Amino acid sequence: MIRPTTARISLALFVFPALAIYVAFAVLPLALSILMSFFNTKTSAGRVFVGLENYYYLFTHPVTSARFWNALLNNVEYFAIHLVVEVPIGLLMAALLTSGLLRRSEGIYRTLLFIPATLSVVIVGFIWRLIINPLWGLVDFPLLGNEMTALPTISLMSVWQYVGIPMIFLYSALLAVPEDIVEAARIDGANNWRIFWGIKFPLIAPQFGLIVILTYIWTFNGFDLVFALNGAAPGPNYSTDILGTLFYRTFFGSSGQVADIDLGATVATVIFTIILVVTAVYFWLVQRRLKPYQI
Repeated sequence: MIRPTTARISLALFVFPALAIYVAFAVLPLALSILMSFFNTKTSAGRVFVGLENYYYLFTHPVTSARFWNALLNNVEYFAIHLVVEVPIGLLMAALLTSGLLRRSEGIYRTLLFIPATLSVVIVGFIWRLIINPLWGLVDFPLLGNEMTALPTISLMSVWQYVGIPMIFLYSALLAVPEDIVEAARIDGANNWRIFWGIKFPLIAPQFGLIVILTYIWTFNGFDLVFALNGAAPGPNYSTDILGTLFYRTFFGSSGQVADIDLGATVATVIFTIILVVTAVYFWLVQRRLKPYQI
């Protein structure tokens, strides 16, 4: 029999490598970026503590604040498109895969729908640029060259790539719904529509809520596809600029903008705060009320 002390030591030894990597590559960089946002490193005296001066500059400087609020609004639109398109489609596909209508081809469809999520964003961006190219593609309108259509187009490309993730997550949740409850509802005369919305969906509501908040976190950390399509230049006229590209351009410098690591750290801290506050409010007001049913 293993002693409790030995078990705890063994558990600590197994956890320590992953914990060390997480602290080194996630917690420590985050703490340092927050700390950097309170300093000014561009002075002749070296590193000087300036308190909230960087934040005041970010929110009040005419050009910088305009770029920030524009990026934030674009990010809200980016998230909204994913929320109203990607999540419902993922739920619909998960419901279809677990409905029994596809029978033996279920595994094939599940694999095909998830394949785009495994592709590199560079490949996805290249493929879609070919498809929507106005010269030889399927669309004769410059979708990425118009301010009104550029961001929705990129958002829908992202939806196409990542819709398989909520699908698989919700598919697994639906598989866990007890079949005897479904059969009892069918015996009582309930059709598939009523069974799904009256029985299955309430049972997977906590998982659905997690998908919503994970979509929020992922989209507000978004950067890769926009960068793969447009680089750090958020054209046209900053219509595809989101918080991730704003941070990159501010911290590293690009598109005629000089690098400012202090202001870049400030932008990163603001992004983290936005994500943290909304996520905390969601879990406090919504997720904790979505209790799984006791079957």
